[in-house]
Amino acid sequence: MKKGAHFVNLYTEAGEELMKNPPSTPWDLYPRPHLERDSFLCLNGTWDFAVSERGAAPDYRETIRVPFVPESMLSGIGRAMPKGAKLCYRKTFALEPSFVRNRVILHIGAADQIAEVYLNGKRVGGHVGGYEHFSFDITDALQDENTVEIFVTDELENHVLPYGKQREKRGGMWYTPISGIWQTVWIESVAENYIREIELKTDATGAELTLLTSGEQMDGEVALLRDDEADLFFPIQNGHARIEVPAPTYWSPENPHLYRVVIKMGEDMVRSYFALRTLEIKDVNGKQRICLNGKPYFFHGLLDQGYFSDGIFLPATPQGYEDDILMAKRLGFNMLRKHIKIEPEVFYYACDRLGMVVFQDMVNNGDYSFFRDTALPTIGIKRISDKRLHRDERTRQAFLDGMKQTVKQLSHHPSICYWTIFNEGWGQFDHAAAYEMLKTLDSTRIIDSASGWFSPVQRKRVFSDVASLHVYFKHIELKVEQKPIVLSEFGGYSYKVERHSYNLRENYGYKTFRAREHFEDALESLYRNEILPAIENGLCAAVYTQLSDVEDETNGLVTYDRKVEKVRTKPMQKIAEDLYAAFSKQC
Repeated sequence: MKKGAHFVNLYTEAGEELMKNPPSTPWDLYPRPHLERDSFLCLNGTWDFAVSERGAAPDYRETIRVPFVPESMLSGIGRAMPKGAKLCYRKTFALEPSFVRNRVILHIGAADQIAEVYLNGKRVGGHVGGYEHFSFDITDALQDENTVEIFVTDELENHVLPYGKQREKRGGMWYTPISGIWQTVWIESVAENYIREIELKTDATGAELTLLTSGEQMDGEVALLRDDEADLFFPIQNGHARIEVPAPTYWSPENPHLYRVVIKMGEDMVRSYFALRTLEIKDVNGKQRICLNGKPYFFHGLLDQGYFSDGIFLPATPQGYEDDILMAKRLGFNMLRKHIKIEPEVFYYACDRLGMVVFQDMVNNGDYSFFRDTALPTIGIKRISDKRLHRDERTRQAFLDGMKQTVKQLSHHPSICYWTIFNEGWGQFDHAAAYEMLKTLDSTRIIDSASGWFSPVQRKRVFSDVASLHVYFKHIELKVEQKPIVLSEFGGYSYKVERHSYNLRENYGYKTFRAREHFEDALESLYRNEILPAIENGLCAAVYTQLSDVEDETNGLVTYDRKVEKVRTKPMQKIAEDLYAAFSKQC
């Protein structure tokens, strides 16, 4: 979004194509791969749009391209929204008689932050929270021709609801705030009694499925597909099924094997998938190591903010996610730390399919203090009790509610191997209670209670599975810890590429280079002289900042518009090979 003469409108190649030849239905891709039906009507595309202030009735004089936020260029609006305004969306649609079965469900992938939904003038529901998907049964409000209206308000300035890296006064490590609908809006038609949710737990030999239905619990059958043919069948009794996999193949970045299933219950049939993999922490030669499928594994990663120059919260097409993942893999990385943002499910599905581990952050809320959250930790003051920080009960509950919803929404993705609760003290409170809650919600993944700054020690007990460190301003020298060591952020070297940078005046990074060869040399030196030696002292994962430039930040390995890679492939692959070899030697 252009804000002045020193800001540049940057389009990705896919964004340029979208603006030149706009599709009638952008992001026309089934958005829920873990529970897929044949029934799918995408409502993305052109909607009537109005900005209502001070409670005025909407005056639909504009149009917007959904699912892109109005602040983005791809939306066709491309400007900041007034604080406290109501964003009003309207679209008319009709359903073919053959489409409608018994019930019709309207889905909204995400809207930032508070949504109210009406169909033909009748309120069908509301939702609070900017990162969760939500849906409503609209059957009883349907007509031959239908008008859906979605009204969205944003309470970013209150900092009560999770907001991530958005900030009213963007700049530095804070980014342009977004508002409104930012994921796919779609409709499906289902049986009277249908599968509403699939809860999945896996172990070394199979999977436990719990199927939640809209009505009475039903029996049924799960077919396990191999070579696209159903050759193993397992009964569903009282909504539960156990799938035993003979001679199982385990999921890893090197072999991202997925098992496909077809689930039939009553008149409903859905497709889903799962993967088998295990995570645990073991003592290996006197060091604590994170093990994937029983073996110590080195997680070589990049910080991934999930921002795009033209769509802000979304790439122009879903392929943008795959391009980022494949670039990271080509450079030798096997992990992305998804930083302070929940993505559409298609991102995680791509990681599942392509073989990319995800370290997933919860989304922060609460106020940020430069002195407390940045200045003090930078000079080494990190042992601050968080019991009395961020004491507002409404804010605390909003964070915990968001954490619960995140686990519920994403836990079926095998690529997610690690949860981060708090990052650098942002909104941090009572990490011990948050850790124990998350462990109850999901005991199968690694949990990082306090990434980077405040030490997760309380009552002489460490309430975290790892020792999580951020090192930017000094030489990386790690000491052996009682927990696996995760360098959850480091690097952040800046190389600003002309004609591919958003801010012509300002620049944000932790060390600046003006020539590509100097940037590459410094990056290689950092890995060889500081990361490689740290493996001997227990380093299990390292997250370089970052995958792409974002607005003022020019510390990515690729520019914000994804057009220029700043590093060559072969040297990065050699670094990765040497890291993996050094880790293997230690284990």
